[in-house]
Amino acid sequence: EGDVICVFSQYGEVVNINLVRDKKTGKSKGFCFLCYEDQRSTILAVDNFNGIKIKGRTIRVDHVANYRPPKESDDLDDVTKALHAKGCGVKTPPHTSSDSSSEDDDDVPVKRQKGEVCS
Repeated sequence: EGDVICVFSQYGEVVNINLVRDKKTGKSKGFCFLCYEDQRSTILAVDNFNGIKIKGRTIRVDHVANYRPPKESDDLDDVTKALHAKGCGVKTPPHTSSDSSSEDDDDVPVKRQKGEVCS
């Protein structure tokens, strides 16, 4: 987990990581879910990391449409429990008609905040 956070933190602050492990052996299954503090970091990571090789392995980085956090566990810390409860990342305010008067207002679709990392 620390290595993944170290590599992916170059595009922003990682606020949550879920490294998926085999229940019996405890070994990594080779993928994880990572949450950045803001949407821009997520987009940068997907754009720059998808398809690159790290330690001889090509990784896939993408947005996740229907992410389900792991089942509740008693050993989760308070920060992780709060992230599971409210979702990950910063929420953007809804677009209002009063904002449309701005000249430089671009209608850019918002992508998902969680990224899937396969290594």
